Amino acid sequence: MIRLVVADDEEMIRTAIVSLLAMEEDLDLVAQTDNGADAIALARTHHPDVVLLDLEMPPTDGIEAARQILGSVDTHIVLMTRHARPGVLRRAMAAGITGFVPKSTPVEQLAVVVRDIAAGRRYVDPDLAAQALNSEACPLTDRELDALRLTRTHLPVQQIAATLHLAEGTVRNYLSSAMAKTGTDSRHAAADIAWQHGWI
Repeated sequence: MIRLVVADDEEMIRTAIVSLLAMEEDLDLVAQTDNGADAIALARTHHPDVVLLDLEMPPTDGIEAARQILGSVDTHIVLMTRHARPGVLRRAMAAGITGFVPKSTPVEQLAVVVRDIAAGRRYVDPDLAAQALNSEACPLTDRELDALRLTRTHLPVQQIAATLHLAEGTVRNYLSSAMAKTGTDSRHAAADIAWQHGWI
């Protein structure tokens, strides 16, 4: 049996996936949740063979949840997304995620993907892979990305600095550099550009 944990904050989609995958004789749905924090806890509790994660969940995205899961559990991750922004696939693969599918994937195909991933293979939806190959590389540094990621949560610079354990002036420098690289005139516009490209 392939043991699964499913995490998706859209209840209708999550319950449909769980119900349909549970009909497969070789798949065992051991737990489900609607957020990334619980997904991490459930993976650490149940040690599933595969974790299906939605890309966009509170309080953290699926890629960050995957990093934390893979850092403490011997498992495989399939990331599901409705909005396939090009840079997301690169981030996902860098995090160790081995499956990447759009939410429009038929459940029958998703079951095949889960079996492949559990067997140690990789699966990337062909259309998403083509988009990623044609996307531009991220010009921003990790610290610039951190600052922009927190900018999207509407935190003031002071709180961004405190969260990153940096001086306010240093954060302002990172944000100014990110604005210059993205050709924008505000940190919020730079954060939007970074999000649209899938860099954050």
